[in-house]
Formats: sequence, structure tokens, C-alpha cells
Amino acid sequence: QVQLVESGGGLVQPGGSLRLSCAASGSIFSIDAMGWYRQAPGKQRELVAAVTSGGIINYADSVKGRFTISRDNAKKTVYLSMNSLKPEDTAVYYCNADRGPAYSTRYYWGQGTQVTVSS
Repeated sequence: QVQLVESGGGLVQPGGSLRLSCAASGSIFSIDAMGWYRQAPGKQRELVAAVTSGGIINYADSVKGRFTISRDNAKKTVYLSMNSLKPEDTAVYYCNADRGPAYSTRYYWGQGTQVTVSS
């Protein structure tokens, strides 16, 4: 089992910045990739950014150049630094842990943290 606890969401004006954190606990040795997804009202959950244990990073096109994902393996934490925020970034952001296909329970999710970009 893996537990994920997110923090750092909130209300920010357009052009502002926020930093999300996600701390993992439990069977953390089994985690390969960690990442962030988001879900806006009426829309499907979508990948924002992800980083593998080997340091390979993937970003959604909509956030490239504005968001940065980083991972502290010692602290078992993944961060999402969000700059130049836009109203369309408003969503619930979910932390995700991927243990890879060898595990019957592959994916774990945090409880979500609300990010609202509005003036």
C-alpha cells in the first residue's frame, strides 16, 4: 500500500505562482513514477506532469515552460512548481504514484488539492 498526501493548493491571481507537494508513505520502495494529474469541472482527468525514478520527465503541452516537476527521493516527495498560472489551470490536482505493471494494484492517488486561478 502507498499513501499520498498533497498540500499547497489555493487561490491565486492570473500570472501568479503556486507550489504543490505530495508526500508518499507506505510501500514507497515499490514506486516507479510519480506525477500530477488534474481534473476541471466537466472534464476528464488529465496528466499534467510525471517523473520516473530514473528522472525521465513528461509534461502536458499546455503546461510546458510554466510548470516544473521535481522529485526528492530522500524525502519521498514530489513537487509541482506552477508559474504564469492561467484561469484554465483551475482544477483539482491529484498526486499519482505508479508502481509499474508487476503489481496488481499499480496506481495510487492522493485526495486532491484545489487550485483556483482567478482575479
